[in-house]
Formats: sequence, C-alpha cells, structure tokens
Amino acid sequence: MAEMATYMPVTGGFVRMAGRWVDEALGFMAGWNFFFYEALLIPFEITALNLVLGFWRDDIPVAAVCAAVIVLYALCNILAVQAYGEAEFWLSGGKVILIIMLYFFTFITMCGGNPRHDAYGFRYWREPGPMAEYLATGDKGRFEGFLGALWAASFCIVGPEYISMVSGEAKRPRTYIKNAFKTVYWRFGAFFILGALCVGIVIPYNDPTLVDILTGNQGGSGTAAASPYVIAMKNLAIPVLPHITNALLVTSIFSAGNTYTYCATRSLYGLAIEGRAPKFLRKCTRKGVPIYCFCIVMVFPLLSFLQVSSGSAKVLTWLVNLITAGGLIDFIVMMITFLAFYRACKAQGVDRKSLPYCGWFQPYGTWFGLVFLICVVFCYGYSVFLPGAFTIEDFFSYYTMLGVAPILFVVWKLIHKTKVIPAHEVDLVWDAPLIDAYEASFISPPVGFWTEMLQLVGLKRNIEVDKRAV
Repeated sequence: MAEMATYMPVTGGFVRMAGRWVDEALGFMAGWNFFFYEALLIPFEITALNLVLGFWRDDIPVAAVCAAVIVLYALCNILAVQAYGEAEFWLSGGKVILIIMLYFFTFITMCGGNPRHDAYGFRYWREPGPMAEYLATGDKGRFEGFLGALWAASFCIVGPEYISMVSGEAKRPRTYIKNAFKTVYWRFGAFFILGALCVGIVIPYNDPTLVDILTGNQGGSGTAAASPYVIAMKNLAIPVLPHITNALLVTSIFSAGNTYTYCATRSLYGLAIEGRAPKFLRKCTRKGVPIYCFCIVMVFPLLSFLQVSSGSAKVLTWLVNLITAGGLIDFIVMMITFLAFYRACKAQGVDRKSLPYCGWFQPYGTWFGLVFLICVVFCYGYSVFLPGAFTIEDFFSYYTMLGVAPILFVVWKLIHKTKVIPAHEVDLVWDAPLIDAYEASFISPPVGFWTEMLQLVGLKRNIEVDKRAV
C-alpha cells in the first residue's frame, strides 16, 4: 500500500485504485465494503463504552448511554470540520497518555513496585502458561486458542487503509505519506505487539474476572466489565489508577466512535461523488457536511440498542465478527490491486525502483499475504461448523460480509458490463502530472514531525499575541 499510495496519493486511496487499476466492479465492492466496515464500528464502540462504564456501576441505563453517545456523535459531526478536528485532537491525546501509562505500570509492577510488593515477573507464563485451551483440550485446544487470538488480532490491526484514504489530502504526500507508512511498522510493534505482551504479563488467562467477561457472565465481581489492565490493578490492590485508566479508556473509545462516524460519512459521500451511490447523497450543508450521508450513517449507531436485551458481550461478539471480515476483505482488495499494479509496471516498462517508495520482497510478499488472508477469512468462523455448534445466528455473524462482498462485485459487473483491465491498458499516469507539479511547488525542504509541531505551537502563540495587541 505504501508503494502505491506514495506514487499515486489520490483521495479515496485503495478504493479508487482498485477501480482504476483492476476492475471498476472491484472499486465499487471495495468502497461499499469499507463503508459498512466503518459504519458497523460505530455501534461496536458504543457497546464497548457501555461495557467499560460498568466498571463503576452496574445499574447505568444502557439505553440512556446509547442515546446520549449518539447525540454527541451527531453534534460533533454536524459541526464544521474544524470543530471535529479540534475535538478529535484533544481526545486522541488521551490514547497516547493511556498506552504510555500502561507500559510503565506493567514494567514497574512486574519488578515488585506494587502495594503487595509482589515481583511477579513472567509468572503467568509458567502458571497457567502462555497458551490457553479453547473449545477443545490438549494440543488441539491450544492450537484453537492460537486461532482465536489470530481472529482477535485480525480485528484489531488497522493502519494502512486509513493512511491510504487521507493520502490525497496530505501536504507533500510523496514525502509525508511515505514517512507515515514507515511508522506503521513501529506502531504495530509498539501498540499491538508490545501491548499484547504487557497484557500477557499482568494477568493470567484464567483470571476469574476475565473469564466472566469472556463468557458474558456479568454477575461476578464488581469489575466484570473492566479491561484486563484494570483487573490487574485491582488484583494488586492499587487504589486510584484503575479509575484513571478506565476514564482514559472511556475517552479513547468515545474518540474512536467519533472518528468512525466522520469516516463513514465521508466514505459514503465519496461513493456518491464517483457515481457508485445515489446522486442525492452529494448534497452538503454550508459548512461542507454531506447531510444526507450523515443521516444514513446515524442509523447504524442504533444497532447499539440491541444490547438492551441481548447483553453487551453478545452484541460485541456479533459486531466483531462482522467487522473483522470487512477489514480482512479490505486488505485482500489492497493485495489484488498491488498485484495488478505490479503487472502493469512490468508490462509498461516502469522501473519500480524509480518510484518514491519501493517495497521489499515483491510480489512474493503480497502473494503470501493474499493466500494467507484468504485462508483466514474463509476459516474465520470454523467453530460454527463443529458438531452440535451450528446456529443460524452465529453463521450469519461470521459470514455475512463474506457473502455481501462478492454480491456487490457481481451486481455492478453485470449492470455496467465492466472488465478486468489488461496490464498494458492500466492508467499508471492518472493524476501523476498534477501530483508532480504540486510537489514541485514547494520551495522549502520538508520538515520532520516534531519540527512542524514546534512551528505550529509558535504560530498559535504569535496569533494570541496579535489578538492581544489588537
């Protein structure tokens, strides 16, 4: 994705690339799949918010929280983009504080810096051990435990698709988008891998409160709705930190849902602009908000009310299954698009080493990823086919998105009679001349992130001085 997005940083990212470089029908399918993926994440975050709020009280009205959050999302997103951006900037700061705080908590407490003076280190890796049994017992159960963790990781991993989507609106995209993609490796390592390592250190997989969460049993201890970190803090008799952590979790979850509301609205608007959704969705308010797109997106958060009767844990499971499949399909589309791009470069004599970014181990890395993810997405709901485990409800939660995607592809292909674009006909020029001219218009050299932040702070200070002077 880095190779394609730095060469052709266009609005709509991988969705438009799929339509331009592979098949218009694939672009249509990718666009609607990405929209559903974004829209379904909104009720997921609201449901997760209710679960986390249960740490403080178990009698908080679920419907009232859902309604309040939906209203707040509506207010944040109906305002000007500047207001949304300012709110999101401060809300997102809590996520950084939270992750750093949890890393320090893990390191200090495992070395004995806790009220119990218990230097537990990697104790839970020995007892009960690192590999939990899941569904079955013995080696088979531990392998299924690994598969369960793989599905959960598939839900959590995001990054390349969002950088791709904003590449067309970035300043100096050939430089800054390239740097952004390079940081993805570090973010995966710091946030996902190190975060998972810390969770495995501070709490065992058989902790009673954690088991209550996973089984949907909310009648256990008062922290049955808490995160693994909060449970670990309570176990170590740390008094105030659990409340701070939970409060930051609340702001982080709210921020995520707010972002998904914005992204889903703009995704639907982009589909309308490209003729892949009804024209009436193009209408915007004076402040630039696509009003009809916004109204449609605000229907999806209403799914969060399902938890009123079914319980937060069960609704979360449904939404996670739907969203995970949608996210995996996004990655599969990216890989198919890159393989078409790679073939086009070879057919048209374009040296990939002359591009702003040239990926390693290509196209072999992409082929490996494509085959691996196809296996993951088809085997994702294997547990529903185990003897005596099949239910219509579980089947549709696992495989709905997997059925919708090919239907969207086939319908658009039949209606518009699109064709797979041959390698020698792929438009590799596209917007490249305009992007080259835009990049050449900058006289000063690009600056790093921290330099730009300092410049921004200095600019804001100067503005305040000017206001006082006036």
